[in-house]
Amino acid sequence: MSTSLSARLLDALGDDRKHTALVVQARYQPVGGEGNVVMPPTFPVDKNEKDLTKKYVVADRLVDGERVGTVTIDQEQSQSNRLEEALRDARDGGRLTLPMFELRTKTSRGEIRLTSLDFPHRYADAYLRDSTIGGVRFDQSAIGERLRAVSVTDVRPLFEREPLSLVLGAWDSHRKGRWPKFARLYTATMYGVAPCFTARRGGRLDPQNLTGSVDDKTKAENHWKFVADGEKKKGGKLSEIGHGNIAPNPVPGGATVREIRRIASISFAGLERLRFGDASAEACVAGRATLAALTLVGDRLAFGRPSVWLRSGCDLAKASETVGLELPGGGVDELEVSVREALDAYHELRDEAGRLGVPMADDTIEVTPIPSLQQAIEFAFAQSAADEE
Repeated sequence: MSTSLSARLLDALGDDRKHTALVVQARYQPVGGEGNVVMPPTFPVDKNEKDLTKKYVVADRLVDGERVGTVTIDQEQSQSNRLEEALRDARDGGRLTLPMFELRTKTSRGEIRLTSLDFPHRYADAYLRDSTIGGVRFDQSAIGERLRAVSVTDVRPLFEREPLSLVLGAWDSHRKGRWPKFARLYTATMYGVAPCFTARRGGRLDPQNLTGSVDDKTKAENHWKFVADGEKKKGGKLSEIGHGNIAPNPVPGGATVREIRRIASISFAGLERLRFGDASAEACVAGRATLAALTLVGDRLAFGRPSVWLRSGCDLAKASETVGLELPGGGVDELEVSVREALDAYHELRDEAGRLGVPMADDTIEVTPIPSLQQAIEFAFAQSAADEE
């Protein structure tokens, strides 16, 4: 192979492999420096819960051999979604060759677009099931039937049309019958070490100090009527339609942390479990190496930059990072990998796999939602009708 990364991935996934995984180990600080507040993701809690820190995912971990409190900064599912978004953008920009399903449809608010890299359940998603190709329901189409034929002993249909389902995980749980489950082989998470939770108050000051009420808060975008203080009312406060003051109330205040760590890995043992039917052993290794390289491309596109923005209040600067091939026992043979190098290795390996009899497509298959799905999409995007007085 012409690039050293391609050769190293082939060797790392060969019969005599010495490595356990392709890993990324990174450390971050909030932009602005150590001690700046970072906002972890929040999750629903009981409505009567007074402790706002319960909205965060907090757990003890072993960090450098010591038991330390941590707070989740980004979960596995979210990390995978960021990888998919980065790959979609790279493909749209012409940097990446990758097969794709694409659903486009018009709504009252304009056209929407969903792709293979947006569908929550990937190849097994209901958006595909409830769409057509050339007027034929997806599952009955030639492509749909080929995907339905995928098995744990022959993953070539997914490799050809939906390769990320093989590394990010997929399970067809919405169709009758027993379908194969493909486990997540790429795992990644970010957590803050030794969090100190902070408190804050959220409110709003109206520039005109408006007071009073509204006759019907559901008319916010239409013909609501003002009700002065003291008049009989039943609709709601002005604050419920965006006017008036809101007294400061307790809201999740985020945390300061010693540091933020990111750990990502692509399991080589998991890749070895993927079988390619009657393809040669050499072709199987090339196929697995292609999947590893594709995942590495997504990881580098999403997290290879000096900083990463996860959500409001969670802008993180990278302090250090190691990318490499993990050895048994935890040692790492480091790799210097740029986005360009990862892309080149992926394209080389996919071409090699195709030459050996395990091809991957590069086209876009357009799908059209069935009428019922179209109606559901339209309903979701339609503006609320004005209430008649």
